[in-house]
Amino acid sequence: MSKQSSFAVRSLIALAVASAFPLHSAMAAEAAAAAAEAQDTPAAAEPAANKNQLETVIVTAQRRAENIKDVPMSIATIKGDKLDALTSGAGDIRVLSGRSPSLNIESDYGRAFPRFYIRGLGNTDFDLNASQPVGYVMDDIVQENAMLKGFPVFDVDQVEVLRGPQGTLFGRNSPAGVIKFDSAKPVFKQEGYLLLGVGNYSAKNVEGAYNFPISDTVAVRFSGTSQHRDNRVHNTNPTPNKGTQDFEGYGDNAFRLQALVQPNKDFSALFNYHERDYHGSATLFRANIIKQGTNDIVDGFDYGSYPTDGVNYQRLNTKGGSIRLKYNLNDITLHSITGYEKLKFDSRADVDGGYGAVFAPPSGPGRIPFPVETADLLPNHKQFTQEFRAESNYSGPLQWIGGLFYFNEAIEIDSISFNSLAPGNPQNIPFALQNQKAKSWAAFGSLNYTVTDKLKVRGGLRYTSDKKDFFASRTDYDASNTLITLPYNLSSTSHNVSWDLSGTYELDKNTNLFARAATGYRAPSMQGRLNGLSDVPSMAGAEKALSFEAGIKQDLFDKRARLSAAVFQYRVKDKQLTAGSGTINMNRLINADKVTGQGIELDLQANLGYGFSGSLGYSFNDTEIKDKNVRVAYCGNVANNAGLGCTPTNTPAPGYPGYSLIDGNDLPRAPRHQANFSLKYSTEVGNGELYAMTDWSYRSSYNFFLYTATEYTAKPLTEGGVRIGYKWGDGKYEVAGFGRNITNKIVLLSAIEFDNLTGMLNEPRTWGATFKVNF
Repeated sequence: MSKQSSFAVRSLIALAVASAFPLHSAMAAEAAAAAAEAQDTPAAAEPAANKNQLETVIVTAQRRAENIKDVPMSIATIKGDKLDALTSGAGDIRVLSGRSPSLNIESDYGRAFPRFYIRGLGNTDFDLNASQPVGYVMDDIVQENAMLKGFPVFDVDQVEVLRGPQGTLFGRNSPAGVIKFDSAKPVFKQEGYLLLGVGNYSAKNVEGAYNFPISDTVAVRFSGTSQHRDNRVHNTNPTPNKGTQDFEGYGDNAFRLQALVQPNKDFSALFNYHERDYHGSATLFRANIIKQGTNDIVDGFDYGSYPTDGVNYQRLNTKGGSIRLKYNLNDITLHSITGYEKLKFDSRADVDGGYGAVFAPPSGPGRIPFPVETADLLPNHKQFTQEFRAESNYSGPLQWIGGLFYFNEAIEIDSISFNSLAPGNPQNIPFALQNQKAKSWAAFGSLNYTVTDKLKVRGGLRYTSDKKDFFASRTDYDASNTLITLPYNLSSTSHNVSWDLSGTYELDKNTNLFARAATGYRAPSMQGRLNGLSDVPSMAGAEKALSFEAGIKQDLFDKRARLSAAVFQYRVKDKQLTAGSGTINMNRLINADKVTGQGIELDLQANLGYGFSGSLGYSFNDTEIKDKNVRVAYCGNVANNAGLGCTPTNTPAPGYPGYSLIDGNDLPRAPRHQANFSLKYSTEVGNGELYAMTDWSYRSSYNFFLYTATEYTAKPLTEGGVRIGYKWGDGKYEVAGFGRNITNKIVLLSAIEFDNLTGMLNEPRTWGATFKVNF
């Protein structure tokens, strides 16, 4: 039985077992609500007083269920119709990019390994050991490795975007913020849904959930998705049967099984098991795609063609589980959250993006200066987390939270070269190994105090201890053609104290003002993706952020509209950055003395009347690297490549040919301007509801890398989507048609620091239809 078939069988068995349990009467509505609250998930939205008012948004940004208006920080949520529209056509997590102010998401691995940026702070590193300054929390479990962060979006209750440092309650590696996913949890009633979708490129999508009570004290929820798309790009290399022939198809299967045990109102236990099995194409690195001296795509470009002599594939399997216990002891509530994650990953790609090296003709439109085809494997990864937390649960002006957190991760990475054309290396033996063990523990606490009926203040403190032991080696042939292995060891121990202080002032019953000062911390990072015997591992020391923000949250027009606006300023000391080599796909870690950022964020949602509702968001992020001494290698030319290098525009580093000074540059892949807009119209037709909605996002240009170059500057991008549907049977049935990137705008999103202007593109237009039944 194949791996994919085995996965599908396990999913079907789980669903069949779930269906076999006898159904019992649901508990009272208040017990179900208590169950949701017991698991620190957003409670059901407070219903509006009338149909024109917006529902109250409940978030758990401070580890308690609260009205978003009362939380003194810049927060955005994505849920409901908007989330459904964005994920139409089985879009992966990158569809959220730009749909919330100051949020950007991109990847050099396609549907795997998303990289998150908030307020311009992120990490362009593609190494499988790369850390990110944006924390990712799924169902209260931190997902540290980037390969864990691309779990498909299905049966999700709400997505919260917490902007700014989250160094107290969420801890290490979150100086830019946190993306928090909350799945729909088991409830004590029978419910579920089934969604079927089809689209262009022979896309097929099946998604569903089934929730049922086994008894008055046990409820189970099974949810899953199966997403498939055929290949849409063909290999036009004139050499027959050379390399992979078709690309950009995928199969992505995932499920989540949860069981809630609640024997009484004081105790609850939530068990979660989830699994993902993904196979598809690695991102296509397209050689010679950028017109030299511009950031335009070359004339005559055809998205459906990709001439290459390489092999291309990706395989990813993730498994994980958690146990979340909650016990009420009169005025104190105790929590225990245990999580375990593991994954395996295997990816091979033609990094040079073409065929026919200049020293090994024939060369063609995909000509390359030298061949680079590599595979990166993550054969062993394990992550264990444990949190114990206590919180006050009594009436009175003072409330508190205190706890302990433990993190343990072991990771192994293999990088293998398949440069079949490389002279002097016919055996294709070069490979690099990385092994890292990371342990961290923290103690944290926060206080909330109601000074008056209008003024509330909060403060938090966290102590974190990090330890990493790192090993890297390179096996290759030396100058005498002797196979040797060079090993390297690195280690670090780091300690940090993070804090935050914030307050909310109720100006009137509809308006809250807030202000917040907070710090964040990212543990030291190490990398050993060694390209040759002369390379050595690199390490960047811990970075620390200090941020200030203030804003307003306001209900408008009798709660028919909601406004949130904030201004912010931050400083990051010893900012961890990823610098390229300038000529090959090899990164190194560095620390810049300081990075600063400042900007504004605006969120507006409104019921406009006459069947119309919509949202509007905007952010301005002005980031700057401040280090007069830091220098990085820029893209270069090679002797036999007809001058295909890029055009750097930064000041050259005196005494260091091929290097640029980057003092004063924006952070890479950090657009200054982002905007999003959505509009929905609905009306009663027959015995149902007809609706039409559209959503758009805009982002301005940004630099691909730390240095600036004409070719490596992204063009501004505007993308739009549309969804038209009809619901009937009191919302039981729904049919809809959708389109994403409806203008079919194709632009460069990023590049490889190679000598043949190799770039990567956004997704082309997709369209399709879905049918959904709720039960």
